[in-house]
Amino acid sequence: MTLASSFVTTPDLDDQAQLYTDLNDPEIAGIIAHINEEHIDELLGFLRAFSPLSAAELEHTEVQLTAIYAEGICLQAKSLATRPIDSKDSHRQPQSFFIGFAAPLTQVDELQERYILLRQRADKKLGKKTIKLTRQVFVVERSYKVSENMLRLELSMDSQSHRHDSSSPDTVPTNEAGYAYLFDLAHNTITASSSQPSKNTAPPARAQVYYTLRKAWRSADGVRAWVDVFLHGDTSGGNWAMALQAGDTVVTKREFPEKVTHLHTGQTLLIVDETSMPTAARLLELWDNPMPPLIICVTQDAADQKYFDDITLSIDAKDNSKNSARHHIDRHFTVLPMIMDPASVGQNVAPQIDRQLADYLAKQPLQIDKVWGALEAKTAKALRPLLQKRLGLERSDVVVKVYWRHD
Repeated sequence: MTLASSFVTTPDLDDQAQLYTDLNDPEIAGIIAHINEEHIDELLGFLRAFSPLSAAELEHTEVQLTAIYAEGICLQAKSLATRPIDSKDSHRQPQSFFIGFAAPLTQVDELQERYILLRQRADKKLGKKTIKLTRQVFVVERSYKVSENMLRLELSMDSQSHRHDSSSPDTVPTNEAGYAYLFDLAHNTITASSSQPSKNTAPPARAQVYYTLRKAWRSADGVRAWVDVFLHGDTSGGNWAMALQAGDTVVTKREFPEKVTHLHTGQTLLIVDETSMPTAARLLELWDNPMPPLIICVTQDAADQKYFDDITLSIDAKDNSKNSARHHIDRHFTVLPMIMDPASVGQNVAPQIDRQLADYLAKQPLQIDKVWGALEAKTAKALRPLLQKRLGLERSDVVVKVYWRHD
């Protein structure tokens, strides 16, 4: 049995610490805090895949990453006292689970790769889509503005590219919303430096950045794709996107599927800003729910609200006839625009979003069943509990992601 599929349960964290190797690195505390803040779903997935806790128990369990050792991670699972499964469970003591890496760490720099491998194992066991460590190469066809501050990159990957590289059009998803690529910004700095020595080729402040695949489709000679980049000030990603020329290659290093399957049933609410509008746009084009969503769209510039003007919500509905044929029904979706003062960028605007929703629901009674959103870190963290309280939803029904950080 491999370490990654094993677990050890112990009620005493001090005893557990004696079993494994402490990394003694000052970065570990920050990494643990970040994972507990933004990756709770992944931690629950680890327990679901590798611990003996049942799905019913996990629905009413809060989980926390308590330690990272060279050999693996330690998770603490605690029953939510306010939502016991039965009378006995309400008194259950916190349980500690150790989940091992496939191989022990020799340095902290290896942690990200080990964590990703652990997640891949868990997702595979649970039958879920997972993160991929895949190098892809696209060619820039052209770029243009689709709203005041949104730049669209039109990319291509020809059917012969995989002969010279690991890339293949077959690996580009054409029917997924929110699929993200980690773009290697340094690749273009190196390319420019080698081909145009006179050009300013100072390395970007960030060597890599995630951007959502707005849309992809197959053509006669390969794949075409759109990547929409929000231009907001002097940023590494925005500067990189604006400097790209037709014929340039762009390289991606990692791929990340978005969690949106919970939106397939019930009345949904989408909450987006400029960074997550591409995900919402593709969601609408691929909408798989007979009920159209309500959308709260937060932008700094009113002109960027036009981004959704040309999006058509197309719902596949089953015909009740014997042949169960499917036909398209175009439905209207509602967008509630929120224009924020640029001075509020990076601040927590969750209370304003909550008030906007409250005002709308007071005038248009609507029972929201599911939520998906993606915003700045401070806002996302503060918004989750506000939405759960206002809408009376379970944690699993309110997915609010961090798509960017002000710092």
